[in-house]
Amino acid sequence: MDVEVKIYRSRQRKKTVAARFTGANELTVYLPDGLTQDEEQKWIDRMLSKVEEREQSKGARSELSFLLRRTEMLNKRYFDGALKYESIRYVSNQTTCAGSCSVSTRRIRISERIARMPVWVLDYVIVHELSHLLYPDHSFAFWQCVSRYPLAERARGYLMACNMEPEGVA
Repeated sequence: MDVEVKIYRSRQRKKTVAARFTGANELTVYLPDGLTQDEEQKWIDRMLSKVEEREQSKGARSELSFLLRRTEMLNKRYFDGALKYESIRYVSNQTTCAGSCSVSTRRIRISERIARMPVWVLDYVIVHELSHLLYPDHSFAFWQCVSRYPLAERARGYLMACNMEPEGVA
């Protein structure tokens, strides 16, 4: 499931950026005219995260559609959309493990506890589990892949504090 982004540029808009979901999978971003492509992409990523966090606070975060949208976005950003997985879902039977990935069936499971954590922690867990589709172990290559997510170390620390990430593994 992809999130389609529509961009509206305005010469009158000087400093402010705004965004909202205008459909189930459509994000409209309002930007000042004259930004570079890199600046626009940074704002789009930032606004997508903010709008999704707002949606989550309304209770939408535990919905499967949010998890699928987030996974597709991260797959595109960190794996060029190349990874294929059968399913991703929240499960209630993982209390000390943040997530798991069955490489043979390509099914990813995320602990329901993660749904109540900051979105950047969820993103880390998704990137971690997607990385297992390339590296079914915790090898050096696997951790290099996971570390492409810029908040990986911070998220691991957060999960360690919640007893959901083993210390000393990396």
